[in-house]
Amino acid sequence: MTDRPPADSPREAAFCMPENHAPIQEEWTVGRLLTWTKGHLETKGIDEPRLAAELLLAHALGCKRIELYTRYNQVATAEQRAAFREMVIAAAEHKPIAYLIGHREFYSLDFIVTPDVLIPRPETELLVELALAWCQEHPADRFTLLDIGTGSGCIAITIAKRQPGIAAMATDISPAALAVAARNGERHGVADRVRFLEADLLSLPPDTVPPGGFDIIVSNPPYIAERDREALPQNVRDYEPGQALLAGEDGLDIYRRLSPEAAPFLRPGGTLILEVGFDQADAVENLFAASSPPLQLLGRSKDLNGIDRAIQFTLPA
Repeated sequence: MTDRPPADSPREAAFCMPENHAPIQEEWTVGRLLTWTKGHLETKGIDEPRLAAELLLAHALGCKRIELYTRYNQVATAEQRAAFREMVIAAAEHKPIAYLIGHREFYSLDFIVTPDVLIPRPETELLVELALAWCQEHPADRFTLLDIGTGSGCIAITIAKRQPGIAAMATDISPAALAVAARNGERHGVADRVRFLEADLLSLPPDTVPPGGFDIIVSNPPYIAERDREALPQNVRDYEPGQALLAGEDGLDIYRRLSPEAAPFLRPGGTLILEVGFDQADAVENLFAASSPPLQLLGRSKDLNGIDRAIQFTLPA
């Protein structure tokens, strides 16, 4: 690519790749595009700029990220450069990479994501690990699972994928999110075992609840405090759905709604697994211990930053 990419607007003008003014101009190879874009995204304060450049370029080229390094000297076509340029402009404005490329890896599975759903985070994999461990500790041919606020469906679908005996119901208040989750259920071959249902938390039709309650209830609910909204990273605050993030002045509103209602939906001896925010574990534990009947704490699990990120309860038999 020897010409400067066209800048048809002030927004695009901010992105123009530099021309090489040497007598013999270099072409825009994969390697050169990666190097330039990494530097450009660094100046814009984008996290992990090299990874972002790789993900965007692999998407523009229609290949796997690892394949970029076997194509390092390949010259991108004009069409590929145009698609790549548009994504880099948006990424420099802090639009999440997952929304630009339309997918995100979670627990080694690839999930479709759109701005209608929260982008899956590595720390949420703790909920999957705890649910699978519980299944291993309580051997059975069949388990019932409820995933409250499923979003992209990543939790319920991953558990169903890894545990063939799971029959799951995944709920969300957002029809648009449920449409994404249903696509992911089909994508991963578990649509016959994961039912997607529009519901507000535990407002479930009676005929959808198994006799005696669910074996496992999991939820990654909204838990960001409204007062902390402006402190969120720009790519989260400006692009991810607020309904999936924010939960009242202190971030505990959803737990307050769930805690008095959860026990009747959980079978005795079953488990409830929740993701919690920074410094919320004590408050959440107290809310569920005060429920009627009270739920018993099984344990807490820390994320890679040493924060109590998942909290697990049981309903004593």
